[in-house]
Amino acid sequence: MNGLQESPLHRRLVDALYSEAMVLADEARTYFDEVGRTDRDTLDPMIRVSFSCESLKVTTRLMHVIAWLLTQRAIESGELHPRDALDPARRLGDAPVTDQSLLDVLPTRARTLIEASADLHRRVGRLDRGLDQIDLDVTSPALSIQRMLARASF
Repeated sequence: MNGLQESPLHRRLVDALYSEAMVLADEARTYFDEVGRTDRDTLDPMIRVSFSCESLKVTTRLMHVIAWLLTQRAIESGELHPRDALDPARRLGDAPVTDQSLLDVLPTRARTLIEASADLHRRVGRLDRGLDQIDLDVTSPALSIQRMLARASF
């Protein structure tokens, strides 16, 4: 296992992001399946369709994030080798994009959930991209970070 993924800081970060993703997923489900129906019914028919599409985008973003975080947990527990995280099927993947002009006309709670899911996906995406910089053959965390910094362009 590489130094970064062995660190207690990485474990705490993954755990915190996982908790955040699960809470956000529960909030989104509650809103879009229950409370949001009332909000949706007040919208123009075309915006109503977009509202439904946005609920699917939120779900997609969150499920990608949760799957990625579960992969990290599996690596930390020894169920997967760190190299397995580099398999394209285990990478985060792209998030569906929401048009700002649509966001501007959606109910506040929907807008908040959409933005929160996009923000979470962006943050986890930075971690996922960081996997490309980790030398999986290095056993020293300090050496791994030194090599990563040497490859970084400032």
